[in-house]
Amino acid sequence: MNFTPLILSLQIAGIATAIVFILGTVCARIMARNDFPGKRPLEALIMLPLVLPPTVVGFGLLYLFGRNGPIGSLLLQLFDFQIVFTWAGAVLAAIVVAFPLMYQSAAASFQKYDQSLENAAFTMGASRWRVFWTISFPLAWPGLLAGLVLTFARALGEFGATLMVAGYIPNETETIPLAIYFAAESGNTEAAMFWTISIIILGFAAILWLNWWSGRNILRFTSEK
Repeated sequence: MNFTPLILSLQIAGIATAIVFILGTVCARIMARNDFPGKRPLEALIMLPLVLPPTVVGFGLLYLFGRNGPIGSLLLQLFDFQIVFTWAGAVLAAIVVAFPLMYQSAAASFQKYDQSLENAAFTMGASRWRVFWTISFPLAWPGLLAGLVLTFARALGEFGATLMVAGYIPNETETIPLAIYFAAESGNTEAAMFWTISIIILGFAAILWLNWWSGRNILRFTSEK
């Protein structure tokens, strides 16, 4: 059995999750603490990949980052770098489809706790950076962790947009979902079943750990009170 799809899936999902966690946390923090004209339409745009078919998201990315697309042609001219039909395209697809999950969890976390704690720290002369790392981030961490796990699981299972942007290139863009699809299409039921069970186990383990961690922290918080 060739384990390349597993290795590629974990690498792509790991890179995408790290990027989405940073960008989603920063974006959610800014949006949760500021009101400005166009905020609601911008939030709707951020959440749009969550409700669109993955193939629509993939086509949009293919149009933007293709060789003749506005961003793709610029990258090709300036850096001689092409995103589509590479592992970077798979990472890009995973980032876009998973970003709304991280943003939603992070935004809810930053809005849930008492903001007077931050205001008190500001009045005592603490900088925004220090307030974020010592107050905001620890208080929002449970929700951020939930978003992190869901982001990884979503990136791991991404199929439609990945197929459109990265294509199916064995040993380069062959993630587990793509391996399942093309194995089933070619009649290789054994391989398709193996990878189906593998990704179910990975997704189940991630969600089970998150539920265990959340329950443990709720019990600890209750006992401390």
